[in-house]
Amino acid sequence: MSRGPRASMVRRDWGDDEDGASILHVDMDAFFASVELARRPSLRGLPVIVGGRERGVVLAATYEARAYGVRSAMPMVHALRRCPQAVVVAPDQRRYRDVSRSVMAMLSDVTAVVEQVSVDEAFLDVSGARRRLGRATTIGAALRERVQDEHGITCSVGIGRNKLVAKLASTHAKPDGMLLIPATATESFLRALPVGALWGVGEKTEQVLARWGITTVAELADTDVDVLQAAVGRVSGAHLHDLAWGRDSRPVVAGRAERSIGAESTFGQDVRDLDEVARRLHELSDRVAGRMRRQGVVARTVALKVRTSDFRTMSRSRTLEVPTDVAQEMYGVARDLLAGVDLHGLPVRLVGVRGENLRARTELTSQPTLFEEGDPHTGARRDAELAVDAVRERFGSAAIALGASPTTVQRPAGIS
Repeated sequence: MSRGPRASMVRRDWGDDEDGASILHVDMDAFFASVELARRPSLRGLPVIVGGRERGVVLAATYEARAYGVRSAMPMVHALRRCPQAVVVAPDQRRYRDVSRSVMAMLSDVTAVVEQVSVDEAFLDVSGARRRLGRATTIGAALRERVQDEHGITCSVGIGRNKLVAKLASTHAKPDGMLLIPATATESFLRALPVGALWGVGEKTEQVLARWGITTVAELADTDVDVLQAAVGRVSGAHLHDLAWGRDSRPVVAGRAERSIGAESTFGQDVRDLDEVARRLHELSDRVAGRMRRQGVVARTVALKVRTSDFRTMSRSRTLEVPTDVAQEMYGVARDLLAGVDLHGLPVRLVGVRGENLRARTELTSQPTLFEEGDPHTGARRDAELAVDAVRERFGSAAIALGASPTTVQRPAGIS
């Protein structure tokens, strides 16, 4: 998913020399929205937004909606003010995961060196596949055609000498395009970009650099490292200078696991009753833990996200002594974190739970230690949740709910 600023002049032919350019970045175009359009062809050409209509946020938008300024993570009420004629479609996360798994399997058919970085994008190192499948551009074109044929959606492909260049190339190939940046053209390509296009240059860093007269990658590359370090810090200054010259030594890491699994929910109306918020946390913990068990992972860290009625978002997290995939344990931590959040007297608009620092359950040295240490009831809780998983697998997710009910949130003194 590409969000950085683009420069229209760089979407051009930079040459056809593919020597040293074996890293591909494959990025689905408006992924969630594209999946919905594939199921509803009558919506093609219309501004379509995926998300909750009344109180949610924008999960994805077609390029027709983006033309009105609609962007991912924007509150839906703001999006509909900008584009009142938009068609709002409720998300189908299971369908998106199914399509994502299928697309990633296609990439794995090309090479084993695939690094999935999100549900809709991945890096490939095709240096070992070129003898078998041909040039990197041939591989990229075949992948784009296969994704289109099998799922009716498009993807953009960037090709470069490293991950930085491939990512930037795919951003400038969007939508539904492919862009090769030969190794010999890397510096010229980068120098044509605004500084905000680089990884690590967010809005605040971009503003800081602008105060030093640096607004383009060319200006960044031509600035002494000492000056950059004075502007943004020793480590960041040296790192950004390397990126400006196209230096990125990170390899494509095959089989990279999902780093976190989470779920969040927006209330129909802002909620002041923390016990009601806790009940939603319980449901979300159940959802997250179930996904973790299906993927065979456990979380070392549980994170809470709370958004109040003024759209201020607060995050809290706690690292566990023993990793878990048990919903009741995750809920207990999330409930305690909620009790410690200062809401400044405001009602809650959105709440979320996330399992982070994931690891495979098979990597744990002792399963009894995982589920018995600290709380003798944990093993029994997990057995009960596995039984719930089995019922849902057979009869659907709505067939049964997690039995234990939330307890009252106890607010520490001085926290409103």
